[in-house]
Amino acid sequence: MLTLTNVTWLDLCLAGVAVYLVKQVLNKNPAPYPPGPRGLPLIGNIQDMPHIRPWLTFAEWGKKYGPISHVEILGQHIVVLNSVKSAMDMLDKKGTVYSDRPVLPMGGELCGWKHNLALLPYGDRLRRYRKSFHHIMGNRAALDVYHPVEEIETRRFLKRVFAKPEKLQDHVRHTAGAIILRISHGYEAKENNDPFIDLAERAVDQFSRSTAPGAFMVDIMPLLAKVPEWFPGTGFKRLAREWRQTLEEMVDAPYKFVKDQMDVGIALKSFTSNLLEGRSTLSVEEDHMVKWSAASLYAGGADTTVSTIYSLFLAMTLFPHVQKKAQAEIDTVVGTDRLPSFADRDSLPYTAALVKEVLRWNVVAPTAVPHRVTEDDIHDGYYIPKGSLVIPNIWFMLNDPQTFADPSQFNPERFLDNDGKDPEPEPRTICFGFGRRICPGLHLADASVWISTAMSLAVFDVSKVVENGVEITPEVDPTSGTVSHPKPFKCSIKPRSAKAVALIQQDANY
Repeated sequence: MLTLTNVTWLDLCLAGVAVYLVKQVLNKNPAPYPPGPRGLPLIGNIQDMPHIRPWLTFAEWGKKYGPISHVEILGQHIVVLNSVKSAMDMLDKKGTVYSDRPVLPMGGELCGWKHNLALLPYGDRLRRYRKSFHHIMGNRAALDVYHPVEEIETRRFLKRVFAKPEKLQDHVRHTAGAIILRISHGYEAKENNDPFIDLAERAVDQFSRSTAPGAFMVDIMPLLAKVPEWFPGTGFKRLAREWRQTLEEMVDAPYKFVKDQMDVGIALKSFTSNLLEGRSTLSVEEDHMVKWSAASLYAGGADTTVSTIYSLFLAMTLFPHVQKKAQAEIDTVVGTDRLPSFADRDSLPYTAALVKEVLRWNVVAPTAVPHRVTEDDIHDGYYIPKGSLVIPNIWFMLNDPQTFADPSQFNPERFLDNDGKDPEPEPRTICFGFGRRICPGLHLADASVWISTAMSLAVFDVSKVVENGVEITPEVDPTSGTVSHPKPFKCSIKPRSAKAVALIQQDANY
């Protein structure tokens, strides 16, 4: 029997052999697995699983094997989907079977993210989380109450960028954190070095790294989680212990802030205070639900919109003709005497198309969080066994040349009616996930990106930096991870006019 003290690499190999031999004896599948790269005896496709930008390898599998491909690693079946149709047919239409989440030994168990909405197993707790989210932000109309928060924090963002344009990435992250903290916990972020924003930044970066497909061997060989920390090759356990401490602080500290504020009667209305209102005592389960659903909102909103808004500035640096078209529309509809507001949204179709193209061009979650199959299934003649992980390759779905013309080109007009030609498919039905695990904060994220785009382009010109007489062209080089970000880049950000400076410097207070 394997124990914490006597487990060895030989034990792990023997366990792998045993699994393989049992499977060979009992293997009587009702249909073939989907096609995929040929694996090796015992270890299967362990050498085929990509660690860096896995979406590119998955896309190559799609070209070679079709929209549904399959690999097996030490008995774990993994199915990769490279088409929207296959994702909709499986993850949407068969939601009762395809809506579970895998147990992730590194990110979920060792680091503690298993209580977060994104990794919750399919069941009653997930439904309670999502019900609370839907009540607060389930549609665009429900978000109207948060528009003043988003507009005011975006005005503050303009001031910070004007004062220190070279700190763009920091300003984007601060603003995203300030908006989500105000909504999730009624917390007004400090102007600089806010502890909760800094905490969220560290925690969500660790989440992305700890849950990236194939990043840690313990996710492929879960038995490694039982190996003691002093054993050679288990540095991941020390890392997980540090990351777990960061997560626990991120979950507990803002929750305590809300409860303390409510105790003295000065709490601002927020997602958390709404859930706690009128409840003098909570059961352990209720307390857990409120705390973690608020933390799920806080963590999700503090990172994903950062990637999108930062990529907006990258796109405007690289594609100045797009920037000029959007600015011309804003100037015509809004004028130059005020900043755009949500009231202008329906009157700015090109700006709306620009936001859609940003979401398509910079895929925030290229391979999403894997789904887990809860029952054996036969799909399109292929056998999908219970327990399989299903990974939708969202990056390829948004870069499929059969769906999007010249996908590498940044072209907002693809989403407009042009000379009677229908717009290309809506990227927001893809980029936020599928089925019963679709991102519940998608309307909030969409609104935050829109107001940032409209206000920023109203007052700023974004262009390439010139150093020593040489124009610097930023590289489009996204990072790997569950959440992908553009790598840091240089750009020039200058106010468009004296009127723009006056608009930027207007007071922005609640």
